[in-house]
Amino acid sequence: MKPPPLLLGAALLFWGWQSGLFLVGALLAVLLEGARVFKVRWDFSDEDFNRIWTCCALLLFGALLYAFSTHDGITGVNFLLGDRTPGNTQAASTAGARTITSVIRWLPMIFYPFLLLQTYSTRETVPVTTISLILQKRWKRKKRPGPVADDSRGFNVGYPYFCTTLLAASFHPASNNTYFWGFCVLLTWVLWTHRSPRFGWAVWLGLLLVVAGGGYFGQHGLSQLRQYAPNLNAHWLARFMRRHENPNQSRTALGTLGNIKNSGTIVIRVTPTDPNRVPPYLREASYRVYRRQTWLAGSSRDDFQQLYEDAPLDHPGNWTLVPGKEPGATLKIACYLEGYEQESPVGLLPLPPGSARLEKLSAFNLMRNSAGTVRAYGPRLVVFDAHYGPGRTMDSPPGTGTAENADTQRLLTENARWRRPDTGDAAAPRNWGARRWTAEFDPAFADQPQPVLPPGVRTNEDLEVPRVEQPALDAIIAELQLKDRRLSAVLPAVAQFFDTKFKYQTWQAPGRGASDTNTPLARFLLTTRAGHCEYFATATALLLRRLGIPTRYAIGYALHEKSGAGYVVRLSDAHAWTLVWDDTEKVWRDFDTTPAAWIDAERRARSPLQWLSDLWSRLGFEFSKIRYGQSSFQQYLIWLVVPALVLLLYQIIFRRGRRRAGPAVAAAPPHWPGADSEFYRLERRLAGWGLPRRTAEPLQWWLRRAVRHPELVTLQPSLEAVLRLHYRHRFDPQGLTASERAQLRREAERCLQRLSGLPGAAGD
Repeated sequence: MKPPPLLLGAALLFWGWQSGLFLVGALLAVLLEGARVFKVRWDFSDEDFNRIWTCCALLLFGALLYAFSTHDGITGVNFLLGDRTPGNTQAASTAGARTITSVIRWLPMIFYPFLLLQTYSTRETVPVTTISLILQKRWKRKKRPGPVADDSRGFNVGYPYFCTTLLAASFHPASNNTYFWGFCVLLTWVLWTHRSPRFGWAVWLGLLLVVAGGGYFGQHGLSQLRQYAPNLNAHWLARFMRRHENPNQSRTALGTLGNIKNSGTIVIRVTPTDPNRVPPYLREASYRVYRRQTWLAGSSRDDFQQLYEDAPLDHPGNWTLVPGKEPGATLKIACYLEGYEQESPVGLLPLPPGSARLEKLSAFNLMRNSAGTVRAYGPRLVVFDAHYGPGRTMDSPPGTGTAENADTQRLLTENARWRRPDTGDAAAPRNWGARRWTAEFDPAFADQPQPVLPPGVRTNEDLEVPRVEQPALDAIIAELQLKDRRLSAVLPAVAQFFDTKFKYQTWQAPGRGASDTNTPLARFLLTTRAGHCEYFATATALLLRRLGIPTRYAIGYALHEKSGAGYVVRLSDAHAWTLVWDDTEKVWRDFDTTPAAWIDAERRARSPLQWLSDLWSRLGFEFSKIRYGQSSFQQYLIWLVVPALVLLLYQIIFRRGRRRAGPAVAAAPPHWPGADSEFYRLERRLAGWGLPRRTAEPLQWWLRRAVRHPELVTLQPSLEAVLRLHYRHRFDPQGLTASERAQLRREAERCLQRLSGLPGAAGD
């Protein structure tokens, strides 16, 4: 299909205006439309078209490299070659986006030689084999046996170039509506030349105005939505997408009614170097203070310290977490940073217990607090090696950041009042003075709320137990007779207690009755004795604290599901457990009292179509590795560009001399299925009767109009039968059988004979 006159020239002027290259667009338009003045044409061969198309491909590669190098390309190439210095990933992403924008804006210039070759050629189309490698190979195969007529079809590149020009013009710096209205004018021009004559121009123009108005207000609404979207709370939206942990607090599901379910989506992939040494957990954070079903970081909230990459920086990505510690095993971990802060993805790293060093971690910034939480800023996907082993950990000893005082802790967790030594007067919590205050036990204050500490007095957060939870905990301690027992005896007793007398259950029913002491945790310990991991971890931590054993509440993932040579971690593997301080070894140890049946319970809850979700997750993971520079694909790709350019130059320069000698192939008109149908003779015969077919009129409508002629009424059944066979011969992929092809020929000849006998008949 050929574009109307001057359309492409107008499109080039419009592109130049929108792109800030008006002089270039005007020059290209003059050279193109000058073909209507200068009638000189050249007879270009198919090989010439192939060479020009290859030249355009070469220009496209060159434009990509030029644009990439112009838009901070040095940093981008360093990133592709493996340089992981901070900021390189973001710089490469920005350079890539600007490169694509620039190349799309240059597309009319890049493919202009191909359009110009068609315009000044003796034929109005270019062979399809020029841009289709498959058809090109088939055509070469047909030529090998001998002189065979070229039956390849051609097409006009005018409209594809027109669409490309409009696309390039859309990447413009202007913020007004000139592009939209210019686009509407050019599109109206095209549609008008191909409009159906069945509708009047007023109806056609009215419908076009309705569509244009809808498009204008639609794109205006999308623009408003785009301005509104940044104001949405990204963290609120993330809650509906996946688990995103907060290093400062963990809101547990204690007391939540209903069924607690997690998704089977894969969020972490782990590959151990030693299959026989796989840690049971990957910890993300730990918390120290329990308040109203929420675990808080306490004093660890504000003690995040920045980590620095190890020297030398020639091979960045190595971070030491515990200086001087010799790691014993390695895990390769791939995870996503789901948060967003300071214009960069951010998240907590899931690390094995005893992590000492991270390698190949492409993070912009890394921070760590005294509770062993590591927060990373970097690309959305990070893949790194975690070296870990027994011994010292990142976690600080109990009481860090607090004034550890046994008397203060005892009085706070039981009943206390505060006395100023110089006067002996008791004071309300809000009237603390500047002088020193001390704690003093007083049974008279047994029914009073837990006191607020005066200024400068802080308790050991790793031993704090809310007063409201103490009665239930004391009942369990008395039941198990845990008073005054050593840690080595307490832990097995507590583990056996939860394993034999409790069950794992995600469903939580509403509690009966309401009082200050009837908390979700108390109901779990004394009544229901069924819950999920957050119940077990919280109960264990507070129970041990009540015995004077420092504990912390840890969250992360259980590592248990094998996948190939490694492991996968799902959202349903999110887990909570307890960290217990071993005062003999001076280390924190993992202590999990959740019944082991919780893993099977979560596995049974998965959908039968989980494999399909896993396959999709794998594809997304591999794509993310390429996108965020966590694979070697970019390095191989950059080295493939040079051989590709050499091959293209070779085709343009040397291919002309490698033509095979042989007999000339006679040119033949284009061939398409059904071109030999006898129905076309009937069409020409009826046109001679003064019944020509209108432009773009379907054959069925034209034939229905033609048989209304008084002389042709009797031929209607025969003509319709011929038309049905013609349609099948023309469009049916199976074609006609030999008998049906003979029937088409026979019926068409019969109609032609009857037409020749009618008055006013003309030859075909």
